[in-house]
Amino acid sequence: MVGPEHTLRQAARMMTARGVGSAVVIDPDSEGVGIMTERDVLKAIGAGLDCDVERTGEHLTWDVVYAGPDWTVEEAAAAMARGGFRHLVVLDGREVAGVISVRDIMRVWAGSRMVGTG
Repeated sequence: MVGPEHTLRQAARMMTARGVGSAVVIDPDSEGVGIMTERDVLKAIGAGLDCDVERTGEHLTWDVVYAGPDWTVEEAAAAMARGGFRHLVVLDGREVAGVISVRDIMRVWAGSRMVGTG
């Protein structure tokens, strides 16, 4: 998780250190949860913006589709396909339970295909 006042460089460093492509952004002064993705950072850099000045709060997605902890992998994959995004924030009530990525779904599906083979 990162705050809306972290710089893009700080957010990128945190995501890199954890080996993830997104970070949940919680702004205590607003409603809901946002998400900062590696693509958001890339767009800002590509636009020539200064990563040490720009804040995550200006470059994230607040219009997030949330999954529930009881969603199936298929439901998560369908939501990602419909919305055209690669990360899905999982909420358990009002608490962030985690983030599921396309890579997570691929691992589950690849692992289930390998069961019973060979």
